[in-house]
Amino acid sequence: MESPENPSGQAVGVGRDAPATPVDVDTAVLLLGAGVTAFTHPLLYVKLLIQMGHEPLPSTVGTTMFGRRVLYLPGFFSYVRHIVKVDGSRGLFRGLSPRIMSSAISTVVRSGVKRVHRAARCSRWIFSPRKMTCRLHSAKWLKRPPMRCSSRVATHPLHVISVRCMAQFVGREVKYGGMFSCMVKIFKEEGLAGIYVGLVPHVAGEVLFLWCCNLLAHIINTYAVDESFSQASAIRSYTKFVMGIAVSVLTYPFMLVADLMAVNNCGLAAGLPPHSPIFKSWRHCWNHLSNKGHLFRGSSFFFRRAPVTSLPYIEE
Repeated sequence: MESPENPSGQAVGVGRDAPATPVDVDTAVLLLGAGVTAFTHPLLYVKLLIQMGHEPLPSTVGTTMFGRRVLYLPGFFSYVRHIVKVDGSRGLFRGLSPRIMSSAISTVVRSGVKRVHRAARCSRWIFSPRKMTCRLHSAKWLKRPPMRCSSRVATHPLHVISVRCMAQFVGREVKYGGMFSCMVKIFKEEGLAGIYVGLVPHVAGEVLFLWCCNLLAHIINTYAVDESFSQASAIRSYTKFVMGIAVSVLTYPFMLVADLMAVNNCGLAAGLPPHSPIFKSWRHCWNHLSNKGHLFRGSSFFFRRAPVTSLPYIEE
């Protein structure tokens, strides 16, 4: 007996709107991630140069909301115009290739860890509504930090390469070029420690960010948002996003230290005196920035006030 067919000649059950396979979803995520990475790269490039303390443009006199005259360091758009003037439009995308590769590897690793966790968790549900809720929350809190750690360990060498390629703008070096040649050069000169320099503060910052963000969001959604409120579900959907912005400010020094350690004492002008002292460890770098009051250097792109120690006398 022949199987029933639809008028178009296709077998029943093979519709046009078949659900997307995990491979299709992963491919879409990879392409989207690559596009977002390329679009935001100039922003991160300027941020990194500011983190390095590279200020090639003079400060400008501005006025605060209270009418006081102060000095402002160049903002994002002034920095972009300077980079385009020196290196052209393509210069804004220096170090982009390692970042795109890093984003792709991170997506693949996280997707694989999620699948393994989901398969291992299927046979261990507790069929009590309250216990299941607790189990789900604890599973998320315990799953995400190892997932981030595994992806960070896999992609950190590419992060180091990208940071060093961008930092070459400071001293106009050409030491680091292609992605694979950079990897070989770093391994020959500095060994495995050079490839994973700055990994500890980077992982510590990400784990601290995840735990604090999830904890604060869970506390607010559980104890501060009343179920009787008509917009409770909408508020809960935005809580983690808002908490992420707040917590990212607190964990920013870890990212700053990781980026500085990736360049420190590698042969580039950005990581050598007088631009930067040579640090013995990431804790030494942290203490130096803390003493100088620079733990949040590069966290702002606009209305960057010059440090008080460098302010000359401004006549009113």
